[in-house]
Amino acid sequence: MQAGPRIGTLLLLSVAGFSGLAAWGGQLLLNKQHQRLTPEVSQARLWQHYRWAIDPQTRREAALLMVARDGSPQLLHGQGWGRDPMAAVVLERAALTAAAQGKPSDAAETWQRLLDRFPEAPGSAWARLALGNNNPVLHQQLLQQQPAHPAALTLAARDGSEALASHQGALHLARWNARRAGALGLMRDACEATGAQAPQPDQRQTLAQALAKQGHADTAVTCLQELEASPETKLAIGRSLLLHGDPDAGTARLLTLAQNHPNHPASLEAARILSEPLDAQPGVLDALPTALEERSAAVAAARVRLAGGDGADAALSRWPNDPDIWQLQWDIAREAFLAGDWDRARALLERPDEDGPLPPPLETRRLFWLGLSHKQLGETTKAERSWRRLIGAFPGGYYRWRAMEHLGVAEPLALRSPDPQQEPPAWQPLNSHHRLVNELWRLGQVHAAWEAWQAQADPAVPPPPEERLAEGRLRLAIGDTWMGLEQLWWLSLRWRNPSCHQRTLLHRSQFPRLFEAEIQTAAEQAGVQANLLRAIAKQESRFAPGVVSPAGAVGVMQLMPSTATEMADAPTSTLMLKDPADNFELGARYLNHLLEQWESDPFRSIASYNAGPGAVASWAQPTDQDDDALWVERIPYPETRFYTKKVLDNLLGYLGGNQSFCNETGAGMGQKRAGDDASDHDHTH
Repeated sequence: MQAGPRIGTLLLLSVAGFSGLAAWGGQLLLNKQHQRLTPEVSQARLWQHYRWAIDPQTRREAALLMVARDGSPQLLHGQGWGRDPMAAVVLERAALTAAAQGKPSDAAETWQRLLDRFPEAPGSAWARLALGNNNPVLHQQLLQQQPAHPAALTLAARDGSEALASHQGALHLARWNARRAGALGLMRDACEATGAQAPQPDQRQTLAQALAKQGHADTAVTCLQELEASPETKLAIGRSLLLHGDPDAGTARLLTLAQNHPNHPASLEAARILSEPLDAQPGVLDALPTALEERSAAVAAARVRLAGGDGADAALSRWPNDPDIWQLQWDIAREAFLAGDWDRARALLERPDEDGPLPPPLETRRLFWLGLSHKQLGETTKAERSWRRLIGAFPGGYYRWRAMEHLGVAEPLALRSPDPQQEPPAWQPLNSHHRLVNELWRLGQVHAAWEAWQAQADPAVPPPPEERLAEGRLRLAIGDTWMGLEQLWWLSLRWRNPSCHQRTLLHRSQFPRLFEAEIQTAAEQAGVQANLLRAIAKQESRFAPGVVSPAGAVGVMQLMPSTATEMADAPTSTLMLKDPADNFELGARYLNHLLEQWESDPFRSIASYNAGPGAVASWAQPTDQDDDALWVERIPYPETRFYTKKVLDNLLGYLGGNQSFCNETGAGMGQKRAGDDASDHDHTH
């Protein structure tokens, strides 16, 4: 009587077991069939995957990649299934699309589904922002749980809404992103509040630091009222006064900070600022506490400069790995070879092997000038060895071309020749530390990847170099060339031991090809090389069309209105010059004019773009006996000297394309060191 139920139970268990095995086997088969698609896959091939792939994950990835290319969100219909993070991205896109189409109820429903299923996903921040208008608890969750996400910053910028407590938005922006549009006004309002609405002392410190870092030192001081500034706040105010207000007051504040808090990290930074190569004052250095001076490589470097180079060897030996000492080393080596003291220059550039390699842009400079020092001293074999090491291990750039020129293997700088044909660069993984960011990048969802990266960032904790590389590439991908190129350049000057792949990727990422149609048209019309336009636009504006300099230069090629009007032979306007097509056209005409004036001499033509042809004409002109590298180093304007080298470096970087140069085991990274080619103290253009 009991056998029947047992048999039935066993049969049910067997069916369940077989079903489980079948499901497990099916999942294994799907995993095996799943193809990790990338932006390299053609649109036609993606469509095939979207229509016919057995694996639903492959179909979803194909849809995401196609949407990233042509922006057709309907391809994502029905793709929000499962627990994979990409489902959250699909739901986020669907909600944004519904809101853009004027379907608020559909958008709210989709936001709620996203929040219910993926409460930790980066996209849930936008859900909390949208739904929090009717549920203020969600807004507080957003500020507390996802404080760095753009949705949280958007909410904070709405300070004054019923969902936020008094000045909560201003304080949030001060901590997480004081550069956000509208933050300045909110922070000022918070500082001026009185009575029960007045900020607490710690909140005033936060607001004052943020205001000072944005260049508003006087407002920061007012915000503190009678409160004594913390060391960090004193540092921010002093630096701001030096850069944007009253240099004497800034110096006094930084000196007071150093004297009152000699052991605080902020004081070490204050000492570095007070020791800036072009601004160091003996009296100020003498007023620094002895204990602080003993810890500061920057102060030691300033002392050496003020002493005319005396004590350089001791400073170089004590702090061989400090960027301020790299700068000192370059400065005094440059002084030596300009004075014809090649023996001294060689000694300064020959650093011990145990010091390790410099960051690549600095090592290329060291190797070139070390080679030239050897040559001037008659040590031909050693000179060629340095130059071949440079050529073998570093990408196309100013000093690599110089070395090739001395070895007789360089192509001439033909600034009117057509661009060489180059293969477009292959897609590269992002290699962030964050898996989701990498997956979003792979699927072309660069804006979602950037938001996911921002969501995990902490402004108080600087990311490691490899993550800074990922950040710079993300910024370029979303169109933020101004910050992206700046970050990548500074990273290249400080990253001492990147791997071969990282070094290659960092270099290539600094040469984006933007505004291609406008550049090609302008280059062909003016008869100049398109790569020269790219090189100048990169240096002048980092490809940001809306940039206007303090002197009034406008647009990607930073044209002065008077120059633009002359080239156009008609009135121009700021609005016109912010248009990349017009700006490149007029900039190319001006370059053609300079090339004609200087008979296609690349050095004087490029220097003239920065300093003006009249200034360049007043300098001692190069002769056949001169080394062009020495002529450039004798340019009397530090900004123009740096500018000329950087534009040529950009030009040769674009000409280098995808050349293979990296050699992990060779001598290429160089075992010796020199200073910093953000050089000649021109740290910004």
